[in-house]
Amino acid sequence: MNFSLVDSGIPCRSFRAVIVGSGTAGYNAARKLYDLGVHDIAIITEGEKMGTSRNTGSDKQTYYKLTLAGGDGDSVSDMAETLFSGGAMHGDIALAQAAGSARCFFELVSLGVPFPHNEYGEYAGYKTDHDPRMRATSCGPYTSKYMTEALECAVKSKNIPIFDGYRAVKILRGGGRACGIVALCPALINEKNRYGMAVFLADNVIWATGGPSAIYSESVYPESQTCAHGMAFEAGAAGINLTESQYGIASLGFRWNLSGTYQQVIPRYFSIDESGNEHEFLTDYFPDTGEMLGAIFSKGYEWPFDPRKIFRGGRRLSSLIDLAVFSEKRRGRRVFMDFRRNPAASEHGGSLDFSLLPDYARKYLEKSGALLPLPIDRLRKMNEPAVSLYREHGIDITLEPLEIAVCAQHNNGGLDADIWSESTALAGFFPIGECAGTFGVYRPGGTALNATQVSSMRAAEKIAGSAPVTKPDESEISRDIADMISFFDILSRPRIRLPREEIFARRKEYGRIMSECGAFVRSPAAVSSAISSVRSCLSSFEADYAGAAPALMPEVMINRDILITALVYLGAIEDYIAHGGKSRGSYLVTERSIDELIAEGRDIETDEEHFSQVQTALYSGGEMKYAFSPVRPIPERELWFENVYNEYRKSSVKTPLSHK
Repeated sequence: MNFSLVDSGIPCRSFRAVIVGSGTAGYNAARKLYDLGVHDIAIITEGEKMGTSRNTGSDKQTYYKLTLAGGDGDSVSDMAETLFSGGAMHGDIALAQAAGSARCFFELVSLGVPFPHNEYGEYAGYKTDHDPRMRATSCGPYTSKYMTEALECAVKSKNIPIFDGYRAVKILRGGGRACGIVALCPALINEKNRYGMAVFLADNVIWATGGPSAIYSESVYPESQTCAHGMAFEAGAAGINLTESQYGIASLGFRWNLSGTYQQVIPRYFSIDESGNEHEFLTDYFPDTGEMLGAIFSKGYEWPFDPRKIFRGGRRLSSLIDLAVFSEKRRGRRVFMDFRRNPAASEHGGSLDFSLLPDYARKYLEKSGALLPLPIDRLRKMNEPAVSLYREHGIDITLEPLEIAVCAQHNNGGLDADIWSESTALAGFFPIGECAGTFGVYRPGGTALNATQVSSMRAAEKIAGSAPVTKPDESEISRDIADMISFFDILSRPRIRLPREEIFARRKEYGRIMSECGAFVRSPAAVSSAISSVRSCLSSFEADYAGAAPALMPEVMINRDILITALVYLGAIEDYIAHGGKSRGSYLVTERSIDELIAEGRDIETDEEHFSQVQTALYSGGEMKYAFSPVRPIPERELWFENVYNEYRKSSVKTPLSHK
């Protein structure tokens, strides 16, 4: 195909850096680059109002930072050790995340994010999961939303160009590095530019696209968050710790994780079978009522599923609830949480029998002034915004139960990057925020929000301190674009049009494969079967999507990205299990049925062999390569001031004043 980009009618723009994504990480990267003197930048986004940062949260959405109140000692080293001790975590990454914590937090404060403090200016904290101190803070249910809005205002005050409505579909390579992206924008479709393509050339590509939500059908991520990892894998970026994600109980009608006070008020769990029969199923799994109530309460601060918290020394713990929900759904039943009634086994005279609660739960409710008759009464007393939040989304939990499932919530792994957020396998490509594999097996709640700010800040500093690169040869770029046009031509040629609904139905089916086989319950046979299913879908992709209209190509390419991402992730799970990997983090590896495990009631054996290793992944031409290697330790570093000062003066890393 003879093709000239100049004559194609496809708009082509050139920048020092393009940022793909408009969440907390993407906006912060743009803001920092501009402040460091790099003004030749642009943000490319599917939709400014889309994505996870703006559209998700929890009853008390946590931001994790260095301790900034009280007299309890804390340090960068201590925080780095907490992150590193989560397992399968590089020490230098942990140190960079800890060292940037306070600086990034106070920048958000200066932008107006309403983190609470006392009259003396101390930012009080609380303990979150996997947190040995009290480093967590929160603005309430919408912490990440407030962050996004504050950062968006800062970006727009600088008049940084934002290309809204552009879906990235390919990362361009030239000279052995990332050199731009191709995006699709239906508004650009015309007679010459048949698919609404746009080319953005750039010395550096910052990938702030969030987690791979749409590989799962049951997910806490908002529906506007889909997937963009497949493009990165195809371009040659490496993955790391792709086996590691977090899963927990969430509502389905409005996607929201049901942690914190939603559980601590001890709601009623029940299922409904095909005949409409209602059943409070937790009593089948917890013969002891007090143990069941304690497990429900503990689910509030032990929200992610954890195989270590199913059984312990004969006791039944909070993560048994996740397995119970999963088992009920496997039986074809719908599962609900109900705040209008107490669990039947605990009710006495129309109220909860508080004498049945473990001491720690009863004292917590008593201290909160919440020894009240019904779960909804207790929730209103402890956290009224948790009730109004659902009402704002058309659900009144005072009148109806919430349908729930165990859902994907956060990917601890992702795309592999160094301490400056640059890809370890693709120069000029910077995965930041959740799409970067910043964490290992366990992580304190709220570290994801800290990572969005630290990783974006460090990417900006690295780019600002680097020399501009030679632009790629147009022939390289033209070949890639010509191949894409040929691919789209093949899909759109048939006269019988593929309905939009069919594209979304297939997306849901792809997600079902992953949720059933590659989420928090994993069996070797199911994972192998899922890989075969995904490969089959990829091999028949052109035939399956024949007849897609040009305006639907962005949605078609999202589905393709989902399949490639799912294939690489499932392959990582299969490779981990093949190397002897056992249950850990937020997933259960088993060849036995859940009913058998529960009936046996034994502690789950968890993985230790791979705790000090990371698994990396590369994808090329439909084939994956995986490798395990030791984690890098927390570095021994220079801390003598005069030496640090002199090294810093010679450094190419930029600060807001150094470019002036």
